[in-house]
Amino acid sequence: TWQKFANLRLLLLTMWMHPGKKLLFMGGEFGQWSEWYCKKSLDWHLLQDNPFHSGLQRFVADLNRLYRKRPALWEEDCSPEGFTWLDLEDRNNSIISFVRYAHNREDHLVGVFNFTPQTFFNYTIGLPTGRQYRQIFCSDDTVYGGSGVSESRVYTPVADPYAQADYRTTMKIPPLAGVTGHGRTRSPGRRQGSAQRLV
Repeated sequence: TWQKFANLRLLLLTMWMHPGKKLLFMGGEFGQWSEWYCKKSLDWHLLQDNPFHSGLQRFVADLNRLYRKRPALWEEDCSPEGFTWLDLEDRNNSIISFVRYAHNREDHLVGVFNFTPQTFFNYTIGLPTGRQYRQIFCSDDTVYGGSGVSESRVYTPVADPYAQADYRTTMKIPPLAGVTGHGRTRSPGRRQGSAQRLV
């Protein structure tokens, strides 16, 4: 069961991060087992029967907040300037990564997606700039029914090209999950080590 819900959260995060308009049928936001039928109510009782359903509902709500808050996910939705692959060739591990840009390219989000039930430790990913990146969203968080193995931390890239990117870093990649990172900006009065949360 956990893999079914993890796969669905991964699918939804990939779709929300990828360019294009979004489509979610009624009941999909909490993982209804049966197909939606216009002559009966949704199976709301599932939210009390299984924590995976309520976790998925919370995930979709937070995902929508993420989408509304971050212009990188929609400002350049119909332009090739809004999307760049970071790594699309790791077919052995079934992991892909890309970056989404807003009109202001300093405002961008990095997405890393693991389509296997395996946790990857010290996995190398490419990054588009030398700025520090903060993990701001993860489909594997325990509040959504995930394993919680991901590390919410700041990553400092090194100027060493990797895949289609000019910088690289290493991170822990949770199973059947997507991770979203945001490039940090220094602002007056903010300590360098302080965290910025997205939702």
